[in-house]
Parts: sequence; C-alpha cells; structure tokens
Amino acid sequence: MSSEIERIQLMLTAHSRVYRNPGRKEMIQASIDNKEALVSACGNLATWTPIESTGRSPNDTVMVRRAESEASIDWDSPNNLPIEASTFDMLLEDMLATLSSKKQLYLTERVVGADARWALPVHTITDMALAALFTDNMFRPLPADMTPSVFAGKPFTLLVAAYDKLDRARYEGRLRKLPSGETSNMAVAMDFDRRLGIVYGSAYGGSVKKLIFTVMNYYLPAEGILPLHCSANEGPGGDTALLLGLSGTGKTTLSADPRRALLGDDEHGWSDHGIANFEFGCYAKLINLDPEKEPEIHRAVFHSAPYLEHGAIVENTMMYPDGHFDLFDERFTPNSRASYPLSFLSNIKSPPVGDHPKTILFLTADANGVIPPVSRLDHNQAMLWFLMGYTSKLAGTETGIIDPKTVFSRFFGEPFMPRNPHVYASMLGEKLRAHGTQVYLINTGWSGGSYGVGQRMDIRLTREMVQAALDGDLADTECREDKVFHLHAPVRCPGVPDPAVLQPRNTWADRQAYDQRAKKLAQQFSDHFDKAYGDKGIEPAVRNQCPGK
Repeated sequence: MSSEIERIQLMLTAHSRVYRNPGRKEMIQASIDNKEALVSACGNLATWTPIESTGRSPNDTVMVRRAESEASIDWDSPNNLPIEASTFDMLLEDMLATLSSKKQLYLTERVVGADARWALPVHTITDMALAALFTDNMFRPLPADMTPSVFAGKPFTLLVAAYDKLDRARYEGRLRKLPSGETSNMAVAMDFDRRLGIVYGSAYGGSVKKLIFTVMNYYLPAEGILPLHCSANEGPGGDTALLLGLSGTGKTTLSADPRRALLGDDEHGWSDHGIANFEFGCYAKLINLDPEKEPEIHRAVFHSAPYLEHGAIVENTMMYPDGHFDLFDERFTPNSRASYPLSFLSNIKSPPVGDHPKTILFLTADANGVIPPVSRLDHNQAMLWFLMGYTSKLAGTETGIIDPKTVFSRFFGEPFMPRNPHVYASMLGEKLRAHGTQVYLINTGWSGGSYGVGQRMDIRLTREMVQAALDGDLADTECREDKVFHLHAPVRCPGVPDPAVLQPRNTWADRQAYDQRAKKLAQQFSDHFDKAYGDKGIEPAVRNQCPGK
C-alpha cells in the first residue's frame, strides 16, 4: 500500500462519521436532508451548482508529469496540461485536511467496466451525499469476484470536495492564471502512476465522470483494450454497432433505435472478447429535450416515482415552484444535465456487453455541405478520420453571413485521450483488420449548400443510410470516389429515392462555389494534421488519406 493511500485510510479511520457504501435510498434521503437537492414534482432530485460548475473546466483539468509515464502521454495535445508532483502533493494535503473537517463522509466502492476481465475498482470519498449518489448512478456495482480483472487489487481512489475552494495564494505559480490575473481556486487532477484523482472546487457531475473516463483511456491500451468515446447498440441478430460523434452530430438520436438494444451512450472498451460499456448510467444533456423526439431519455429522467425509488439527478435546469421543469430555458446554462441508471431505459442490453462490432459509424455534422452523407471507409481512411474527429459548428452571424467553424477533436473525444495518438489509431486499425469491421462516415450536416444556403440533411434519409449500413447493404455497392476528401460514396442506397443526394456536388446550384468550399475545408484538414500529428509517427498510408494531401 502506498503512503498516500495509507494517509487516506488514516483520515477515514480517524473520522467520526464515515458512511461506507451507503444504500441508494440512504444517499437520496441524505441529499435532501443535507439540502444538497430538492425533490421535484416527478420525484427526481434537482440541484443547482455555482456558475463556474455548470460545465467541465478543461483549463483546470491537469495531469501529474512523472518520469515513469511522461513518454506515454502526448504533452503537445492542448488538453494534456501537466503539473508537478509536488503540486499534486499539496492538493492531496489540502484535500485530506478539508475532508477531515467535514461532519460526515461518504465512501462508495464501485467499478468501471462491464467486462469483469478489465473492471477498474473506483473508490470515491466525498462529503456530499449527492456526489456519492452520482457514482451510484454512473459507476457499476462491484462484481462478486474481482479476481479475473487485470486491475484486481489496483483500485483508483477519487477524492471529491465539490464546493470547497483552494487558497489562491498557496498555488501561485502552480495552477493557471485566470483572465482576472488571479490564480485558479479549483483543480481536477489525475496522478496515473499513484492511481489517485482529485476534484477540488468543481460541483459539475461531469468532472467526476470524465476524470474516470480519462483514467480508463490511459490504463486500457496498456492492457490491449481500445477505449472509445461512443455509443453502442445491438441488433436482433446479436450484431454490435458503435457510433462515434461529437456534440450536435446526432449520436444520441441515432443510437436510440427501437429495433436495437442499447449497451451504452458514451464510453466503451473494445477488448479481445468484444465490446463492453464502462458505465452503469447515462449523463444526458437536457436543454431542449423533446419528449416526442427523445421519449426514452425523457421518460428515464422525468418518470413519476416515489423519490426514494427515483434517484435521477437533474443539474442546473429551470424548475418552477410547483416542481415542474422548463427544459427550454437556458438562462442559467445551456448545459443542463441529468444522471440516471441505464435501467431507467426500456430497450437496453443487460449486461451491457456485446460481440466485436460488425459496423462502426463516424458521425459528422458538416455545415460546409461538402462531405457526402454516407461514405464507406477502408481501414486507413478509418484510422485517419478517427484521428481527425471532424465536425463543424456554427460560429454565428454577421450581417446575414454565416461561416461554419471547423472542429477537430481526436478520436471524437480529444480532452479525454491522454496517450500518444498513434496508440489509439493503430489499435483501431488492428481491431478492424482482425474482426472485419466495416466503417462508414455519416454526414448529418448540410446538403445543397453550406449553412445559410443549403438545408440540414433530412433525418429520415439519414436513418435510411444508417440502416443500410447496419444491414450490410452498402458493404459491396458501387461507390464514386471524391478526389478532394478521398472518400467513396455509394451511388445508390436503399430507402433513398433520389441518388443525387449521395453526391454533394450534385446538390449545389453553384458547382464552382462547391469546389471552392471543398478545397478550403480540405486545406484545413491538411493544416491540422501537420500541426497535430506531423511528428507523431502516423503511418504514411494513413497520412495519405488526409484531405488536402
């Protein structure tokens, strides 16, 4: 046992009131009694955080840079922010002092990973019953036997003081400077080598969830397991599909298919034995959630039940005095969220494990209107688009002109992928070749022109393309090569009556404008690849598939 873990154990032993693995109803009641949450009209728990905790704080999310592991981490990635070991030691010292001063503490022992062969034990210690309940929603119960796990006897310990703040003066020159010139008073810190995590000053549930996700993304590749920021579902015949995509690409909508059972909506591992969900629950965005368009999520969060039997946590959503919510009011934050167990959904796979994926879908919402709505990718192309993690967002308007903003997020989850990029990319290529998985790029963005001229791709047509891909109807169909983006778009697709929509250039009234827009986007791809991966050991065969190359 390390000296740090011994200090944590001594702190727990010395404390007069530690609730070890409290029951779910006990945590719900304590959240109310401690005034951490209110009971809504439907029975779920409503809570509101300080304004700086309405989302993750990526600039306060840091990793200890140690000689043992520094060569494994891509320190050139903008999200891999290093701190000195001595700074983490200070954070741990302050955390232990803070937790020691609390009236009560909660310890939950859970695991991350539905496959018992690589389930990671996670011990969370916090003074907040609601934070403990969050781990009960999101992390999995301990298996009866931890022996099979490669992480048996090697738990990760997470310490959470969500509403306490650091002494700014004490961390002068160690933590980041705010725009005001002050030193930050919060930290979300990871020490991979000592298997410790700290959430200090962030009450956002996603800080806990994504810290553990990042930890898994670091540990799993060393065990031959590819971590993926994706949703996963399974068809009636047992075929597994993965959907990867950034916010706004339709991942949640397209993965919630009534014909397919959901394994999970966000985080999975692909081992030699197949796919398994990391989590026990979901952490869904609530803003503008429409009960008709997303009935499963809405029912999971807002079904009526006695409060002690509910336990869904609703963060930062407008609630009226009568206990009803307004999901369309974003004045406090557009990032309102809900945490709930997967079991609250009706069409789920239990346990959430599946065979090696037959199909993988990369989702993008190209507001430029130049990417085909469906493309079949070979293995090198799949590795390239996995590396790039492309989508576009709308930057806003000025005198009626809108210019989409190009976004690249490696592996569709850049902030949470700490290792050197060739590790994740090469693992994907190896698994695709080993299991014959077919990958498709699905563009849910614009057709007939860029945003402001064209139209968003009809979701009904997108669903038909997705279904054709899942059914294998596009695996051998004739394709036409897009020379600019090195993509192969089918010339026809079942359920798509007008094949012209499959070739984006055909849908533009001004073909010259299309060519200019496509060339501009391809150059952005090339520039980003050179900047992010130019010296990262990416195979030439993969590099050559980059648009603009």
